[in-house]
Amino acid sequence: MTLPLPYRIGYGEDAHRLAPQRPLVLGGVTVPSERGAVAHSDGDAVLHALADALLSGLALGDIGQYFPDTAAEWKDLDSRLILQKALELVQERGYAPLNAALVVTLDQPKLGPLRAEIARTVAQLLNLPASEVGVSFKTSEGLAPDHVQTRVTVLLGRTNG
Repeated sequence: MTLPLPYRIGYGEDAHRLAPQRPLVLGGVTVPSERGAVAHSDGDAVLHALADALLSGLALGDIGQYFPDTAAEWKDLDSRLILQKALELVQERGYAPLNAALVVTLDQPKLGPLRAEIARTVAQLLNLPASEVGVSFKTSEGLAPDHVQTRVTVLLGRTNG
């Protein structure tokens, strides 16, 4: 018999093309922008990558298995619900997030002024102090100006013996 590991690490990433007349939502925060993510849901690349990181940490697949983009009921879905489902699955297995680190690659608009708000919102969604959510921003240096991409790692810890 093998005992459950006390800690697990998860990794997720997500990317969306940008287009006019779409909202840009990152980490549950609406970002003032002329372009937003083209997606079946609200296109929140941060929460999608975060949900995938939670799921991957426990080998539970990815968000496409739970929220397929071919299903009409998930059209324009608020990504906070996707994250909530991933958290429930993790918690059912006796784990909880302890820390999250996320990197967003986006050329425009500049996200620096929203760093604290995104960290605070993500932390709240994960039931963590904001100090446990690292947020970094990068540009593609003009290589991919028409998309947003996010990469996330999470540390999960056992919540019961």
